[in-house]
Amino acid sequence: MKLHRLELAGFGPFRDRQSVDFDAFDSDGLFLITGRTGAGKSSILDGVCYSLYGTAPRYDGGDRGLRSDHAAADQPTEVQLEFSAAGKRWRVTRTPEYDRPKARGEGTTTQKSSVLIEEQVEGGWIGRATKYREAADLLDEIVGLNRDQFQQVILLAQNRFAEFLLARNDDRQALLRTLFGSRRYEEYERAFDERRRVALGAVEADSAMLQAQLSQAESLVAEHELHGMTDDADVPPTTVAERLEALDRAVPRARYRAAESARVRDELQGAHDDALTVFGALTTQRARQEERLTSRAALAKLTDREDSIALDRARLDRARLAEALRTAIDAAARATHTRDGSVATLSGARDAWVASGEQDASAADLRALIDVLSGDIAVWSQSADVERSLPSLTAALARADARVAERESASAQLATEAAARAERIGLLEPAIVAAIEKAPDLESSRVQRAAAESRAEAGREAERLGALAHAADAAHLAAAQDLDAATTAVRVLLQRRLDGYAGELATTLVDGEACQVCGSIDHPHPAPPAAEPVTEDVVATAEAAVQRAHDRASAASDAAHRARAAHHGASARAGGDTLETLVAASAAAEAHLARAIAAADELASLRSELREMRALDESSASVRERAVEDLTAAKEERAARSQALAAAQAAVDSARSSFVTVTERIAEAESRRARARALADAIENTARLSSTAAEAVAHRDERLAGSVFDSVEDAVASLIDPAAHNALAGEIQGFDVALASERQRLLALETELAGVPDEPVDLAEASATAVIARDAWHGAVRTAERDAQVSARVADALARAATAHAASAERTAEFELIAGLAGAVSGRNETRMDLETFVLAAELEEIVEAANLRLDAMSSGRYRLQHSDAVGRRRTASGLGITVLDAYTGQPRPPQSLSGGETFLASLALALGLAEVVTARTGGVRLDTLFIDEGFGSLDEDTLTLAMHTLDELRQGGRTVGLISHVAAMKEQLPAQLIVDATPQGPSVIRQSSVAAAARVIVTEQSRV
Repeated sequence: MKLHRLELAGFGPFRDRQSVDFDAFDSDGLFLITGRTGAGKSSILDGVCYSLYGTAPRYDGGDRGLRSDHAAADQPTEVQLEFSAAGKRWRVTRTPEYDRPKARGEGTTTQKSSVLIEEQVEGGWIGRATKYREAADLLDEIVGLNRDQFQQVILLAQNRFAEFLLARNDDRQALLRTLFGSRRYEEYERAFDERRRVALGAVEADSAMLQAQLSQAESLVAEHELHGMTDDADVPPTTVAERLEALDRAVPRARYRAAESARVRDELQGAHDDALTVFGALTTQRARQEERLTSRAALAKLTDREDSIALDRARLDRARLAEALRTAIDAAARATHTRDGSVATLSGARDAWVASGEQDASAADLRALIDVLSGDIAVWSQSADVERSLPSLTAALARADARVAERESASAQLATEAAARAERIGLLEPAIVAAIEKAPDLESSRVQRAAAESRAEAGREAERLGALAHAADAAHLAAAQDLDAATTAVRVLLQRRLDGYAGELATTLVDGEACQVCGSIDHPHPAPPAAEPVTEDVVATAEAAVQRAHDRASAASDAAHRARAAHHGASARAGGDTLETLVAASAAAEAHLARAIAAADELASLRSELREMRALDESSASVRERAVEDLTAAKEERAARSQALAAAQAAVDSARSSFVTVTERIAEAESRRARARALADAIENTARLSSTAAEAVAHRDERLAGSVFDSVEDAVASLIDPAAHNALAGEIQGFDVALASERQRLLALETELAGVPDEPVDLAEASATAVIARDAWHGAVRTAERDAQVSARVADALARAATAHAASAERTAEFELIAGLAGAVSGRNETRMDLETFVLAAELEEIVEAANLRLDAMSSGRYRLQHSDAVGRRRTASGLGITVLDAYTGQPRPPQSLSGGETFLASLALALGLAEVVTARTGGVRLDTLFIDEGFGSLDEDTLTLAMHTLDELRQGGRTVGLISHVAAMKEQLPAQLIVDATPQGPSVIRQSSVAAAARVIVTEQSRV
């Protein structure tokens, strides 16, 4: 990966857009990023990291703090980086979230953060990603390093690369885990431990199941008394095998008992069957005797009914003859009744016709009159429709008159409004000129107000942060005192521990055994033990308290430093004025802005009104023309409505004659036509129905003369309704069938029971015998079923217990295997090293080997780093330790014992070794650009020369290395420089001092143009 160009705008200490051309340093290889403390040297690296990952090394809390405090409210914040990777050139542009003025109205709004990734294709830039998720995925694919890896192998931020050398075992493991992605081994450990816990649960569940199965089987054996005579009740079985053996002996006993019960059941079933056969035969004989008695009684009863059945037969035969005349009789009656009704209707219709003043007439005359009236009604109906429309025509004429009046009034109103607008336009134009002359500049007022508010807010922040800085200093002092007290307590405990060693050793002496110190077997005067012995746990607790106090003191020191820096920064932004002065200046700027806003609003209102008046004046002519057209159309409509109403009124007057309305004349004609139609219909129906009645009577009399009946009344009296007829016929037929059936049944019974007494046989003794046999058999069946079930349950319980025993043994063996693997993977072994640490230890060995190649040169062969997997103090985890071998003494020493300069060299060598190994692990990512931030000030002149020589070797292969430092010797050695200057106004600017760099800038700018 190679960086080409970085642009920063409104970012960190840089207010105006600043550009860094990294390609300008290609010929030098090494270049220096220099400037005064606080000018913003590290902010260049922050910009590089932010453009790629959306965060900066010193701003892990988010991106809102990245915006420059010097930037104006409307000035954007943006970071843009051009780089090459994977054979392609890319450009990333990011903006953090910040507040900006609203586009409309007062106040501010939040400018959302954004990202844009572009690829250079044939000289032009093509967008590839604009969303954060897809941008992160694309950059991860392009760069091949995550943020932590990037800061360890490319951007060695201030003090970050020393952390790896001085880190404790756990902290170093966390960093290596991130760099090498070894968290999956931790997941393996969790997976094995989960499998161990699951296997243990399964073993416990199987054991519980086995005990439950054994208890259930033993309870079943005890409940049914299946213990044998040889079983010793005083010594119950204890082991699982003994309990299974005892159960196994109970199974054949249960089976023998079940077989005996089955044999008894079968014997009792035979006795029950014999008794039941005897009882069945006697029961059948008694039933047949009772049937014979019942049949004799039934036959006597039927014989008594023969006379009444003969009378019913005669009545049914006469009814069948009368039924043949029913149709003719009913038809004559209906025809006569219908004719009589028609005669009455004719009388009523004639009376109504004469009562209305009409002369009696024939049916033909009435039909002629009906046709004449129907024609007149049809003609008058059209005039009636016109008559009903008269109210709507009158209303339409009234509406037309109203529209004419409305159009005339609207035309007059439009003329009045046009005159008023012309007068107002004449007043607005000079008012606008006057408002323009007196209105203050709004944009400058806003800038002044924003600057005053920013300084006032900085003053308030400085006042607040001053108190916080004082409190942080007090907390730092208290934490330091606590650290001193904890350290003193450890020294006192150690001294007491040394003083009490003799007494502690004396407690282990045994008469006759040699002393561990002098070897004597006599112990005449053992030292007394201490009153309050100091144990290893007490010392460890005190040392842990020292470590916690040290952590709190370090955290308090950092907090105090940050609080003082924040206070100084806020005071600088406030400009040195008092808070009262700043607040007053802010209020004055606010008032001036309010006056400018009011003047601008007034001017905008006047201009808006003038535009509105002119627009209305331009459109008034067309509106007046449309009003005249509408008035003309309304007058024409009114004339047409008047003519239509007059024509309709004339047609109605002609049709109604002497009646009040046409509808009334039509109603009178329809009433007369209805009376004529009713009388004509009655005359015609009466003549037709009289003829029909005469024919029906003649037909009835003819049928009656040929029958056995003397008169119509005699025939009607012999008729029976269909339901009664069917019931009588069914009763006679049922009697005949029942009589024949009962005679046949009695004959069969008499034949069957010939010689058998009439008195039914007694069943009591046979029934009692059958009941006794049945009860005995049922009891035997229940006993046999119970014993068979017990036998099956005992055998099944034994089988399930044996199966559970086998499964428990198999599960226990599986658990022991899994538990052993889980213990080995999780570090429960002699070296206290888990699987992940074992893998990372191999990586650390390669890192140390690569680091020693450079540390050997930078330390003139004195120091070498060593990887240590020794078990830590108090058996803590091992595998990721680092020691420093000093060639002068031949002894290893902890990295914390190195001086500041030696620590820097060792940390730099380790960081470079780490970079090489991580690069190889990430697929061979090529590192063409490298940054190292500070640390050179701790080196003496000779050591600095060795370090510079080592860094100079990094240029091989076209690599460019940027060093951040303000060491004067480095400024002399490195002519290629990127200088960051803080201007007197506050913002910083970037300059490139190399001649080669200057030439590169000129060429780049010309290519941009």
